[in-house]
Amino acid sequence: MMGENSIGLIELTSIAKGIETADIMLKTANVELLVSTPVCPGKYFVLVHGDVASVENSIKAGIEIGGEYVVDEFIIPNVHPSIYPAITSTVPINQVAALGILESFTIASMIIAADAALKTASVDAIELRLGTGIGGKSYFIMTGDVASVEEAVQVGAQKAIEKGFLVEKVVIPSPDKDLYKFII
Repeated sequence: MMGENSIGLIELTSIAKGIETADIMLKTANVELLVSTPVCPGKYFVLVHGDVASVENSIKAGIEIGGEYVVDEFIIPNVHPSIYPAITSTVPINQVAALGILESFTIASMIIAADAALKTASVDAIELRLGTGIGGKSYFIMTGDVASVEEAVQVGAQKAIEKGFLVEKVVIPSPDKDLYKFII
């Protein structure tokens, strides 16, 4: 993905408008559609990637067509490479150390928070769950040494707070070994 490491997302309160928005976003700029799907409770989100200018043009067109249905949106010009596998839960984790968990009310705010957390400290992404089956909320689980996880959680939480969508942040310094099989 050299030169195409920018992502953009629009989250809407209407499924029909979300599908129309995805169509316009794809027709407006040379972007690749990563996700276009309904999520609970009756929201819809569109996630695209490409070069920065293309993503910016796509998001601008999407916001315009989405209008009052747009709940949240973002553009990350240089997304951390661990974001992609975390979204698809394909991150190979051999060992869990301390756990950090961030939870937000929107998909967009959680991706921004996860990206910031990963860029801040030496932590590994475990999972980035985006809205499906959890009432439209999102969460991000990371692991690393306690100090790194604490720092990453603080920075990520601050990003979600800035958007007004943080639900909770948790650091578990030494998770029980029986919890591991449900986390990785």
